[in-house]
Amino acid sequence: MNLLQIKTLKELRESGYVSRSVKEELRENLIRELKNKNTVMEGIIGYEDTVIPDLQTAILSQHNILLLGLRGQAKTRIARLMINLLDEYVPYIEGSELFEDPLNPISWFGHHILEIKGEDTPVAWLHRSDRYTEKLATPDVTVADLIGDVDPIKAATLKLTYSDERVIHFGLIPRAHRGIFVINELPDLQARIQVALFNILQEKDIQIRGFKLRLPLDIQFVFTANPEDYTNRGSIVTPLKDRIESQILTHYPRSIDISRKITQQEARITTSQRSSIEADGLVKDLVEQIAFEARDSEYIDKKSGVSARLTISAYENLISNAERRMLLNDEESTFVRISDFLGVIPAITGKIELVYEGELEGPSKVANILLGKAIKTLMITYFPDPEKLKKAKSTNPYADIINWFAAGNTISLVDDLSLEEYKKSLESVPGLKNVIKQFHPRLSENQKVLLMEFLLHGLAEFSLINKSFLDKGFSFADMFNSLFSPEFEDDEDEDYNDDKGRY
Repeated sequence: MNLLQIKTLKELRESGYVSRSVKEELRENLIRELKNKNTVMEGIIGYEDTVIPDLQTAILSQHNILLLGLRGQAKTRIARLMINLLDEYVPYIEGSELFEDPLNPISWFGHHILEIKGEDTPVAWLHRSDRYTEKLATPDVTVADLIGDVDPIKAATLKLTYSDERVIHFGLIPRAHRGIFVINELPDLQARIQVALFNILQEKDIQIRGFKLRLPLDIQFVFTANPEDYTNRGSIVTPLKDRIESQILTHYPRSIDISRKITQQEARITTSQRSSIEADGLVKDLVEQIAFEARDSEYIDKKSGVSARLTISAYENLISNAERRMLLNDEESTFVRISDFLGVIPAITGKIELVYEGELEGPSKVANILLGKAIKTLMITYFPDPEKLKKAKSTNPYADIINWFAAGNTISLVDDLSLEEYKKSLESVPGLKNVIKQFHPRLSENQKVLLMEFLLHGLAEFSLINKSFLDKGFSFADMFNSLFSPEFEDDEDEDYNDDKGRY
């Protein structure tokens, strides 16, 4: 018999339905998924050997869970994915605001309806998507919001005294009965409100004001918190932490490859953008390297963290910047250039918390420093390390390029150059194309041109040539001559020269 066709308590009993607590439900369904070798947390990347095993252990132990980690570490997403381990449908007493189990009622309404209708008690079915409740902890959250309070309007309407439990207006937690309840940013909850959660976690019930009733709630609790909150805005009171059985530490991606997979999965790139804009692996890795550099930067608050949202937003801006240029030049297709990274600066500046030294530099300068460091890091994975060439006194493959700039030549690469103008500018630098052919002979034409620009940026980061920032792009010139040119003196606050952030 199809369970959804069951409409009364009698039919439910005859079907052989057995009630389970929500934690038993999660545990048994997880056991089935693990035995079948199914992916339990679809879309969560980089936690396969760390967070996910800890989470599965906590569910098997039927624990309430605290996910502890910096911002942008998928804590809320993990909590939301837990609903997939619930049964698709569960029965409840029709009309019950607490979605009570027909075989195990807990409120006055549930007991009363069973007393009146008995085996004819109407039964409805609740989908698992409706068994998830989420609340962002803020300082203005009250006990009434979470637990409940007396409703004077209900008392007046039903002509009941305040001693009657029917005048209670239930809060979010009782309404999450038989489901998953998530409190995000738990330390932001005032200490006196956190105390109100003690009984729910330990004795599994609540008490509202002076009422004698205690509701034995069945809830899987998941809390999220940022370690920064312990010192900056609030803390989790010790008795509450003691009652949360499993604390699981999350983390940022530990490799460029994992970080890149997350960005490519989450970035909102339209179908037209995918078909008309080519994004090489180099620029994708460069986006991720910016985040890795930011997490190690002396200008950025490490306690605050650098969210994975930085790389996602940066990649979206990168594609859109290339798309904008393509539209302005009436081109049918294009590819992402290094000069397009000027378009990712707004995505970086809004997602980093600067320390005092960073505030002195300013967010835009710090973003440019991060980009420069990322280029320098990746440069030696594509080309010989200029510093090692100096020490080994080897033949310098970059000599022709450096000498051309030393002769007083310059080029400017603005972000709205057409493809033809872009190629022409890069090919005007003697020796640049030859270096690409020497070290990367089998690339496509677009990839070769991209690497030509990348090499110029890399040489600038190693202080072999000078790179200046223009309103819409970059200008490259000789390092020595630039230091003494009137133009450099006028704009020294805007021109970035090396990885130490000298302007």
